[in-house]
Amino acid sequence: MTTMATLTKDQAEDRTTAGHSARIEHVSKSFAGPSGRQLVLDDITLDVAPGEFVTLLGASGCGKSTLLNLVAGLDAPSAGTITTQGRPALMFQEHALFPWLTAGKNIELALRLRGVPKAERRPEAERLLELVRLGGAYRKRVHELSGGMRQRVALARALAQDSQLLLMDEPFAALDAITRDVLHDELTRIWRETRLSVLFVTHNVREAVRLAERVVLLSSRPGRIAREWTVGIEHPRRIEDAAVAELSIEITEELRGEIRRHGQH
Repeated sequence: MTTMATLTKDQAEDRTTAGHSARIEHVSKSFAGPSGRQLVLDDITLDVAPGEFVTLLGASGCGKSTLLNLVAGLDAPSAGTITTQGRPALMFQEHALFPWLTAGKNIELALRLRGVPKAERRPEAERLLELVRLGGAYRKRVHELSGGMRQRVALARALAQDSQLLLMDEPFAALDAITRDVLHDELTRIWRETRLSVLFVTHNVREAVRLAERVVLLSSRPGRIAREWTVGIEHPRRIEDAAVAELSIEITEELRGEIRRHGQH
């Protein structure tokens, strides 16, 4: 069984040179509307390298979640192509845990769907709970868990899919600021240990800068890639760090300009 164990330096370098975890080429998406087809995404081209953490940033309604759904295979583009290394794992804003199952059994369900033999599921579920620092929570029911703990279980369940690409759609947006800050640290730690590729949707500029190696700004509808930034700030990063704040201000000004150009308020 392949697990998400910490990679050696050589293994991480091998994955980094393996090509791409996701390749989005000239992708557009339109939906039927009352006045005809509405263009939501227009000619998006973006690669996510193995082991890279990329955040998608933009105003509400710019098509961030639509693009993530396309990469996940939940919908098909109207034009263009999307290729990924294997099936991506997807984590939503809502934890979507089954309340009648324990934390461990929620993770085991993902393992079963992946074809992991029954005898191996519980040890792997317990290992993944340890990875997200919820050791001992295997028997906990969903109602016994805080919001932050539920998102940790949801993250462990996503990791159970053993994908090289993790798609995250504003997973911390509903949490309080302190819990969100803690989970930023935890996600960064897990990403650095596993060297997963992460494509993370957010509308929070500081969150984008704190987490990502690269920030991609989408224009307001239709969503186009307006600008990209490489984040050269060393980890560990804090939301209040001067370098994080400085880059966040620059990106915020660009975002405001995009909103003004497209007449949104």
